[in-house]
Amino acid sequence: MTLDQITILGAGGMGTAMGVLLDRSGHRVRLWARRPEFVEELQAVGQNERYLPGIPIPHSILLTSDIVEAIDGTDLLIAAIPSAYLRGSLRLAASVVPPGLPVVSVIKGIEQQTFARPSQVIREELGERPISVLSGPSHAEEIARGLPTSVVVAGTDGPLNRLVRDTFNTDRFRVYSNSDAIGVELGGALKNVIGVAAGICDGLGFGDNAKAGLLTRGLAEMTRFGSAMGARPATFLGLAGVGDLITTCYSPFGRNRAFGERIGRGESFAAILASSPKVAEGVPTCQGVSELAHQRNIEMPITTALRQVLFDGKSPSEAVSDLMDRETKDEWP
Repeated sequence: MTLDQITILGAGGMGTAMGVLLDRSGHRVRLWARRPEFVEELQAVGQNERYLPGIPIPHSILLTSDIVEAIDGTDLLIAAIPSAYLRGSLRLAASVVPPGLPVVSVIKGIEQQTFARPSQVIREELGERPISVLSGPSHAEEIARGLPTSVVVAGTDGPLNRLVRDTFNTDRFRVYSNSDAIGVELGGALKNVIGVAAGICDGLGFGDNAKAGLLTRGLAEMTRFGSAMGARPATFLGLAGVGDLITTCYSPFGRNRAFGERIGRGESFAAILASSPKVAEGVPTCQGVSELAHQRNIEMPITTALRQVLFDGKSPSEAVSDLMDRETKDEWP
């Protein structure tokens, strides 16, 4: 099977970057956004000023808000919709998505109400079909600019994994494969939580020692949670785990880190949300993961402390003090 026509659901930063990448490789691309006025804005300006400024959208990419036009005759769907809006958008598309049409998710988050991973939501709303997950250290800005990027595609459908790997792979976008979809998907979600915490460290003026400690112990939390959910611990040492974690916690492009930095500097949660159209996936993910970890008795002190800061009114300085004052223990129990 070859992928000639590819449809991307979601015209945010990652959806747009995926479109630019695939168009550059010679594929026919359709980019769907839910709101007609946003599509008109993209067409008029020729770039995604809201989510990916400075990157021209090639004229060969079809921009549309018509879900029938977007999906008709396509060979592959790419889901690039924030997890909070994924289910509702898929319900709009469900009646026109052919049975068996493969889907690739590039979404990094979980559904807050159900704790479902994006691939689970896709399967629930579109029915049983081949589904893969594409994740790793992959800021949309760098993908669209053609800077070297390495990611991993994962899923239980080996042929789809190989097809995606071979289709997406270029001299600037290297794709590895992995059968652990749970670990790859959870890695992409959980690193956003630690990314917000890393931003708070920056906002409080902490140094390299603090952030290195946060990343290391954050990775331990990610691995502990993932293992309890059925993931392989080794996956968190790969691109979708520590690789994506490093990028999220240090890059100036990281919206989760930037959100946390503003919290650390004393800005209110509400003011930050009102000032930016970009979704910091780590915020709802933190709440959902914290609740699930509590239900399953999974120890996640950093995630718990972040939830207390974001949702319970605890000050960042107090949360840091509480983390540092915890009872001493062996690094690896």
